[in-house]
Amino acid sequence: MLDPTTVILWSIAGACLGDAVTYWFGRWIGPSVVHRWPLNREKEGVARARLFFRKYGFLSIFIGRFLGPVRSTIPLVAGIMRMRHLTFQIANVTSAIAWVPFMLLPGYFFAREVGDFSEVSTGGWVVIAAIVLALTALFTIIAVKVQGTSAKDRRKRRPSPDETSVPAE
Repeated sequence: MLDPTTVILWSIAGACLGDAVTYWFGRWIGPSVVHRWPLNREKEGVARARLFFRKYGFLSIFIGRFLGPVRSTIPLVAGIMRMRHLTFQIANVTSAIAWVPFMLLPGYFFAREVGDFSEVSTGGWVVIAAIVLALTALFTIIAVKVQGTSAKDRRKRRPSPDETSVPAE
């Protein structure tokens, strides 16, 4: 069995290193990175991350670690926008220290409580599978309701320039 302290410490180090590399990549390449693959396909996501960064600054690094849609782009945007290195690293390290246990400890406690899965009967596996499927369906429904329409649908519904012009009287 792995020692949870070791796993958490190495996970924090990995999270910090990953975001630091992304930050330096953004500083090194600069704003032109958004015009290159793969970000040129995710212009809307990068724009959201920029707005999020402009609105929250330091907190965007900390909060962004917990938000899936902007987690991977916030450090890049911080680098592109030339956030001070020390400020970025303080947010990076403190958010990793909070985020890693938040993500790993529920699974650890669940596994410790359940114990050895080799002793689970066939009926137990059916119950576990049913719970996982039910939770997946529930969270999918919630995500669809919260998200509303997809970006693709919004683009389809954008009015053309002719539709937005003021009619002649």
